[in-house]
Amino acid sequence: MTATGNSPRSRPAEAGPTQPAAVAPPPRSVADSTTRWWARHRINLWHLLLVPLCALWVYPFVWVVSASFKSQREMLLGGLSIIPDKPTLDNFVRAWNVARFGEYTINTVTFSVAVVILVLLVSATAGYALGRGNVPGRKVIVGVLVATMFIPHGYTIIPVFELITSLGLSKGLIGAVLAQAGPTHVIQILLFMGYFAGIPQELEDAAQIDGAGFWRTFWSVMLPLSRPVLGSVTLFVFISAWNAFFVPLVFTLGDTRLRTLGVGMYSFYGQYTTDWTGLAAGAFISLIPIIIVFVCLQKTFVEGLAGAVKS
Repeated sequence: MTATGNSPRSRPAEAGPTQPAAVAPPPRSVADSTTRWWARHRINLWHLLLVPLCALWVYPFVWVVSASFKSQREMLLGGLSIIPDKPTLDNFVRAWNVARFGEYTINTVTFSVAVVILVLLVSATAGYALGRGNVPGRKVIVGVLVATMFIPHGYTIIPVFELITSLGLSKGLIGAVLAQAGPTHVIQILLFMGYFAGIPQELEDAAQIDGAGFWRTFWSVMLPLSRPVLGSVTLFVFISAWNAFFVPLVFTLGDTRLRTLGVGMYSFYGQYTTDWTGLAAGAFISLIPIIIVFVCLQKTFVEGLAGAVKS
């Protein structure tokens, strides 16, 4: 008996699931390879460009430090060399004793610290009032403050001097401190204003529920939270006061013992000659405190700027 069509041999083979054919990756073009190589090494290439620019930017400071250890002859005839042939400390001794930089340093520390304290008090309270308080005409006030930034400082020194003289405070560092800290510090006020405006309202509401008033909330809650801005403003104002020249010059003309380091640089200028190496040593001495303060406050400085801009 022959096998019928229903036999296994006569059945057509059932088609199984088809497997997708492997697709070969397209060949990489030269442009793709170049793009990937650039994406991988672009940071290093930027470093190759920025390192020479950084060295060029820092070179004047390094040269001043080097000149403070050179003799007058070597500094004038040594060209751009930054390595002293015969290092000496006579320039620092002459700047500290003969040019009275020891006294000027004490005056500058007193002057700068007092200016920082006054500016912090005024800027923090003004920034809090403008950032959190319901001050009538707040936009107008901010606009006027910003407009004062375009007034040259030399135009206001005469009325400020007359005002301080009428108060009987022109003979001493206190007059110079008030003249330096008195003019509106717009940038510092705007930094505090922006930071306080970004603090959540719930914190202020919680303080009010606990019975704190406007000023108690400021001193106990808001001001401690503004520590990054306090560091930034402290650094700004300290550098400005430490390097101040015009205001201390005006208020210390009658008494050279009250001069600050910025004004004391004139001690190295004579009628016919200039002590350049002593001037370099004095400049290096005056820069050391600024570097120390910046290193100590650089973290809060960055946090304060980032927080104020984010707000």
